Amino acid sequence: MIWKEILIRYGELSTKGRNKKDFISRLRTNIRNTFNDIAPLNIHSERDRMHIEIETEEQYEVLMDRMPTIFGIQSFSPVAYCEKDLESMKNLSLLIMEQFKEQQITFKVEVRRSDKTFPLESHEIQREIGGHVLRSNPNISVQVRKPDVELRIEIRKDAVYMMAQVIPGAGGMPVGSNGKSLLMLSGGIDSPVAGYLVMKRGVRIEAIHFFSPPYTSDHSLQKVKDLANELTKFGANIRLHVIPFTEIQTLIRDRVPSNTLMTTTRRLMMRIADKVREEIGALGIVTGESLGQVASQTLESLTAINDVTNTPILRPLIAFDKLEIIQIAEQIGTYETSIRPYEDCCTIFTPANPKTKPKVDKIKYYESFTEFDELIERAVKNREVYRFPEKNESKDKFADLL
Repeated sequence: MIWKEILIRYGELSTKGRNKKDFISRLRTNIRNTFNDIAPLNIHSERDRMHIEIETEEQYEVLMDRMPTIFGIQSFSPVAYCEKDLESMKNLSLLIMEQFKEQQITFKVEVRRSDKTFPLESHEIQREIGGHVLRSNPNISVQVRKPDVELRIEIRKDAVYMMAQVIPGAGGMPVGSNGKSLLMLSGGIDSPVAGYLVMKRGVRIEAIHFFSPPYTSDHSLQKVKDLANELTKFGANIRLHVIPFTEIQTLIRDRVPSNTLMTTTRRLMMRIADKVREEIGALGIVTGESLGQVASQTLESLTAINDVTNTPILRPLIAFDKLEIIQIAEQIGTYETSIRPYEDCCTIFTPANPKTKPKVDKIKYYESFTEFDELIERAVKNREVYRFPEKNESKDKFADLL
């Protein structure tokens, strides 16, 4: 194996000022957590890039597979290196360009000569290496502007480093660099995408789900667990808080007019979420609402829902249409899980003609005939908490015999 390290470029992190080192430290921690199964990793941080040493073929394959999902990385490249003599450089350049032998491509050689004592000038290195690659690869031609491949060579003090791939990263900010929020995870298409987008802005999330058996099944709960587990691949562990919601939801159905049922249901969900948020020390609540998508997501409905809390409500999908949301869900790998045909608590007891422009004072009036506070406290107290990613614990095959 010729690859000796992964070179990481920060992108947006490079614009940070005095607190830049905090963002870099968070990214380094997230990388260690993501690749804990191939630890230890030797990671060296610089101001504008990071280096991860590669020691085995297994490490290389795992790093290349997962690196594109880690927020805070603009791009990355596998890097090879050789001795600081022209013959070694020519041999290495052929090994690197061999990966393109089945393609008709254009290329150019870029040289960064950090070690000014190296006897050859940059343009001389370009001419020698470029000519050698062209003579050995008839499928390759030179293109100075916007080539398909840039063979990048860096002459450092210790060795010559080469790379020919610049692989896009996930961009954004390292998860955890921008506080923590609580994601309302329903099990549909929208809420996992909302979680993904706030994670991309550096927000660490925990999730809350409202479970209403027997109206919702264990299959629907498993779907939500799978979605929470899927979101962990973007660089952070997630705790899922499952709220027993049957008692409250049936009481709402029986006590408030049917056309305001969805508004009151979401107001009660928001009140419960706010209490859990306070307990876990989160700063905001994240939802997958998109303006006007359904009756409970009109501006009037959102105003009525917001009325129960002063906590910031983050709605990253507010201006997205459904097709845009589906496209992101497919890209991040949550769509197929989200469309499993199991009802969640947001789809049961749905009225035929829900209010699209509820009045806050009327909603409060209808709710005033029922004492919800004790039920809310009990639901928060009796919640179950799951941690993801799930650990694959091997079961003792003789355990059942003991």
